[in-house]
Amino acid sequence: MPHSISLTVNDRTRRFDIEPSVTLLDLLHDKLGLTGVKKGCDHGQCGACTVLVNGERINSCLTLAVMRDGSQVTTVEGLAKDGQLHPLQQAFVAHDAFQCGYCTPGQLCSAVGLMKEGHASTRDEVRELMSGNLCRCGAYVQILSAVSEVALGERGTQ
Repeated sequence: MPHSISLTVNDRTRRFDIEPSVTLLDLLHDKLGLTGVKKGCDHGQCGACTVLVNGERINSCLTLAVMRDGSQVTTVEGLAKDGQLHPLQQAFVAHDAFQCGYCTPGQLCSAVGLMKEGHASTRDEVRELMSGNLCRCGAYVQILSAVSEVALGERGTQ
């Protein structure tokens, strides 16, 4: 039997009638057409589906949408504001931190969450805290440089 839920997705509140087995990933990607949310492994191991829920990074493939009723969800499509890229998006471009781009949306959402958590003060800590997001192309050096520039630059350390 479908359940009625409400989510604020990228600053827009929406209501859904969904089956209880629908993952947040499938709701975002299939029902809302937010194609930045990727289904990689569908087991929470690759990070391609990372989004922010109430400001915290999560693997959207591992949570049922009904469990997030009333939550605020931000996908990569919601990072840019007023036509301006988020500083992390700008840094990814400047550092050429993507190749095929499949992992990029999850990497960006994870990096935004990492910055909000405030636990990273060195490049090694950034590397460790981003380790749940895999890049099949191996652009880790560029990703680390982009995230470190923005995350550590805000703290005044490099």
